[in-house]
Amino acid sequence: MKSFSGFPAGKVRFTSIPNLFFSELLPVIDDLAELKVTLHVFWLLSQKKGYPRYVSFKELSGDGVLLGGLKSLGQGSMEALREGLERAVARGTLLRVAVEQNGKRDDIYFMNTDQGRRAVEKMRAGQLELGVTVLPAEPPLELERPNIFVLYEQNIGLLQPLIAEQLKDAEQTYPAEWIEEAFQIAVEQNKRKWAYVRAILERWATEGKDDGKGKRDSRKDRRRYIEGKYAEYIEH
Repeated sequence: MKSFSGFPAGKVRFTSIPNLFFSELLPVIDDLAELKVTLHVFWLLSQKKGYPRYVSFKELSGDGVLLGGLKSLGQGSMEALREGLERAVARGTLLRVAVEQNGKRDDIYFMNTDQGRRAVEKMRAGQLELGVTVLPAEPPLELERPNIFVLYEQNIGLLQPLIAEQLKDAEQTYPAEWIEEAFQIAVEQNKRKWAYVRAILERWATEGKDDGKGKRDSRKDRRRYIEGKYAEYIEH
């Protein structure tokens, strides 16, 4: 392992990263290539001037610092770069626009911020000219859903043996999207307990969900949990 001698004394340059990265993104990024690429794009964009701020695949593929860091992952640097970008786009951290310039194809990447979203929208509408031809969008890689054990540890805490058996039974009983949504509701209600998550799933199983896909009007759902027979699990 290569050691680090520490940050030097005096003034050093900083890169601004939104707090949401640490509270929402970092806990769910489970791929080191994706993490390295995402942080590196933050760093590169912080050095850009003007509007819009973006980085191209050509730029990233020629970045020695980034490729050197990806090389240590045990696969080819370019393969790791492509995989990291695909996962960051699929997760929604980065926005990708396929372009063509002088007969050569390239991808340009924006951070998924309000400014980045507006820039992509204008490019696709032909309202933002960057000297390139915008190509049709390609569907991003679909990330694998986290299993129930990952969801438990991310949203509730350390997994205990007794709970593990209950989680295993629940995973075999309920659809994955139901489980994921139930954990999300528990987090939103600040009620990070498996008993609460299980109560939601049991209610959906007995009373049904409106469209059968694990999605329903969220405000109505939340009021039902607060005022219904599972109100004991919720502080309000």
